[in-house]
Amino acid sequence: MQCHNARMSGSVLYAVVCGSPAAQGVGKLVSLAKERGWDVCVIATPDALKWLDIPTVVKQTGHPVRHRYKYPGEPDVLPSPDAMIIAPATVNTVNKWAAGIADTLALGLIVEGLGLGLPIVAVPYTNRAMAAHPAFGESVEKLRAWGVTVLYGDDVLELHPPGVGETRSDFPWHLPLDALDQHPSLKAQRIAGDGTVD
Repeated sequence: MQCHNARMSGSVLYAVVCGSPAAQGVGKLVSLAKERGWDVCVIATPDALKWLDIPTVVKQTGHPVRHRYKYPGEPDVLPSPDAMIIAPATVNTVNKWAAGIADTLALGLIVEGLGLGLPIVAVPYTNRAMAAHPAFGESVEKLRAWGVTVLYGDDVLELHPPGVGETRSDFPWHLPLDALDQHPSLKAQRIAGDGTVD
């Protein structure tokens, strides 16, 4: 098996983080993705900003952390994405995304990414009570039917009771990257690039 770096070097990954305590661990995702050869850009929902150490993320990625739509005339400071990971994905973001709502930059990018057919992996993170709302399950199923890889269930991350999310440190940052490695279009690119596949 060859290393991921040779096959993914130069590919741009958008890491979209939502307003959840788990967002403070996004540096782990960035490190793991860079080890696999991704050029990582972090995009935050407005509520995710309170969990991020933005100077550290900027230093780690080499890109600004974007969180709002551009003003007229502002340059686009990020390269275009080849794939997206939404993690942690909150109930709010999952439901709005499935409804096609794009009222934040993060939502606008993932709505557009779905329309462009980009490889997208989402890892919902919420508590047991919020996950029980019927709209959330319907949204997960819609996104899956539309081609989004949604890593959700007790085999991915066990749901917790309300009020204890800040105490957890077990978010599986490697799983969305593993899922991207297995995405058919990215595997096809790797085969075309070096004639091998895992």
